[in-house]
Amino acid sequence: GDIKMEQRLMLRVVIDEDNIRKLILNERPDSIEGLKTQLSDKLSLQYDFKLQYEDPDFSNALCDLTEITDLPERATLKVISLVTLELTTLSSSTEQTDSSSADTEILSSAGSTPLPRRQWPEFFDIPNFSVDVAYRLRQADLLFMRDRVPLTPSRDMKHDILEKLAETMYSFKAYPDDDDFSSVAKALISKHPSLTEPGPQPGWYGWKNSLKFKMANYRTKLRKAGCDDVMINGGKRSKHNPEGPSSSKNIKRPRRGEANYLPNLPDRHDESSLENARKVVIEETKKKRPNASLVSRIMEETFSLRRREIVTQEPAVQSMMERWPALFTERQVFAEFNRIASKNLEGDFYEALDQHTPRFIDLFKSKKGTVGQKLTDLMQHINWMSPDVTALRTVVLKGLPILLSEDSSQVYTTCFVAAKEEALASVTVGVVTVIEDAQQQGLNAVHPQPISIAIILEG
Repeated sequence: GDIKMEQRLMLRVVIDEDNIRKLILNERPDSIEGLKTQLSDKLSLQYDFKLQYEDPDFSNALCDLTEITDLPERATLKVISLVTLELTTLSSSTEQTDSSSADTEILSSAGSTPLPRRQWPEFFDIPNFSVDVAYRLRQADLLFMRDRVPLTPSRDMKHDILEKLAETMYSFKAYPDDDDFSSVAKALISKHPSLTEPGPQPGWYGWKNSLKFKMANYRTKLRKAGCDDVMINGGKRSKHNPEGPSSSKNIKRPRRGEANYLPNLPDRHDESSLENARKVVIEETKKKRPNASLVSRIMEETFSLRRREIVTQEPAVQSMMERWPALFTERQVFAEFNRIASKNLEGDFYEALDQHTPRFIDLFKSKKGTVGQKLTDLMQHINWMSPDVTALRTVVLKGLPILLSEDSSQVYTTCFVAAKEEALASVTVGVVTVIEDAQQQGLNAVHPQPISIAIILEG
């Protein structure tokens, strides 16, 4: 009995920051592989991992576990997911597979994923051209500054300049708008004044038109190379395809702010391997305690598959909830917004809100009449001696519709827990705040700590 007690292991297992488990093993495994097998079985870890442990010899700093004898009887283990995810649980018993495909699909983040696009810059920075073009421009710019003699670039030089500009523009947008072309043409003349074109039109106007033609040709080249965000608009009417749809109608292009509209699938992956990864996420979200780091990694890897579905099929929200349930968690809403727009939704929103809050509060206090009374009632929930930032934000957001004399009752709904289902069923599009039945302030008060908040898109 004493020997068995010595072999007993009590483990605190850190799977990720939101999932930390206590585990007792009645016998110490003979090897690290044996320990990993037990952890996989007991904690439902469906991926390869290594282990680190808090080493008491180094003030409990984390060290890789390389010998099972190093592990104390009471130990904190950290699960480190490895780069390759073996999705062995995905094969369907009804699918026919040959021996070469086995039952395993590999999703590896080692494959290069297309670089995410950036937002169009406030000031377009003209890129560096090739050495010979840059040298000729430098000489021409000096001459222009001295004698005001513009450069007439050769055909090859103009081609190189436009090609480099189109490539740089594509890193921001596949389909720049008229203002974007203007900003690039103006920036080009500003940096290289010798390229100013003579005539009654502005000196950059001809470059703007040339850029438009070059960008269209550049997209055609990328379409042939297989870039998804321009291939989707292939098959339009042309001299080679006179029966196709109009080239100017139903163009699928990013809305304002969508930096990563339709990225290519990651290297070494196709829709089938990413579809298998999607199924792993579904199984993981069904668990009582999903592995957040695993979900996040696969959601990152499968972003291009989701965008392909959304852009080409335009599915209903209900369909997306069934296929991508993890996408509707708070963490993934923020992550997906960042993937699409290259912006921190929560951080940027609160930063802007906090910046304007003092002015809004002053504005609220200055209002008279019925609107002023409603705003005063709303602001009485703030402790002005030590104002809570969440309460201030809530007051501003609730006060804006009042300030604009708009009825927000159809958009913002507050209900008690007991009436939650009824409230959700009655809202088509809006925000439902659920509060405790015991809260005394009533439904019209500020509720900085609600039970939950639901954003309804299709009621």
